Amino acid sequence: MKLLKLVPDNTNINFLKWRVPFYVVSIFLIIASWGLVATKGLNLGVDFVGGQMIRVTFVGQPEAPVASMRDEIQELGYGEPIIQRFGAPNEASIRMKLPEGSEEQPDLANTMANRITKAIQAAHPEARIDGVDSVSGKVSGELFQTGLLSLALAMLGISIYIWVRFEWQFGVGALFALIHDVSLTMGLFALTQMEFDLNIVAAILTIIGYSLNDTIVIYDRIRENMKKYRRMPLPELLNLSVNETLARTVMTSLTLLIALIPLLFLGPSSLFGLTAAITMGIFVGTYSSTYMAAPLLIWFGVKSDSFVPSDEGPNQAERIARGEG
Repeated sequence: MKLLKLVPDNTNINFLKWRVPFYVVSIFLIIASWGLVATKGLNLGVDFVGGQMIRVTFVGQPEAPVASMRDEIQELGYGEPIIQRFGAPNEASIRMKLPEGSEEQPDLANTMANRITKAIQAAHPEARIDGVDSVSGKVSGELFQTGLLSLALAMLGISIYIWVRFEWQFGVGALFALIHDVSLTMGLFALTQMEFDLNIVAAILTIIGYSLNDTIVIYDRIRENMKKYRRMPLPELLNLSVNETLARTVMTSLTLLIALIPLLFLGPSSLFGLTAAITMGIFVGTYSSTYMAAPLLIWFGVKSDSFVPSDEGPNQAERIARGEG
């Protein structure tokens, strides 16, 4: 049986031919994304703006009926709840944003909690309300700042790792690619006003990991080819390296998309933001590792023999004495 090949052998695509226009477009998109975040803002979820959490145990049932609870609560008109199982399978937590005007009228929050608990108990007589807790806006604000700080530290740590493993030019190139990916993802959420909660922070960390993995694979091949082709012009060497890793890049991205696209269209609404962020990250991460991270090495003055020890001097004499040169 003949093996299916999505990418032919020995491709010779000139990826670097359009690097300047792609850089202009990318920088424009980064600026536009942060402009959207600054002007429209992010639709922060209950994790970051505070709200109420109701804990429920369905006594006598093996699992909490998450799907039916979501429909019943949405009918009350308070927006989409975040429902998660925790502890035993029949235990669930419901998190809701506080209703508008609750800061001036605290009773609105209590009224919302009472209506939700009564609706659950009416539809599920076996449900036991274990508690209704308020999530402080101050604590949520601190959580948002901690989330952003964790993203920044992850990007910085990864760049230092690449700097140590390769050279500083590679570390800066990887950092620029990660900033590109995170910026465009944040811009998407500012543009669409999809809810930005802790799940999206986890999705962005996943995007950073995926993009970094792709970048390191290409950087590794570039370093190997630098040792093999010392006299090859760098643009030609970068094109060769990207072409040699193209089959792996395409296969990895496609297999991830095969799993994500059905979840994007048919999955539960509570996972839509997470799935959309990761799907977006696959596209921008693949693009940035090819058109951002690699071409930047040219602008940093890297040459094909920049990091290869010279053949001249005592080392060459030693190899000649050993009969290796």
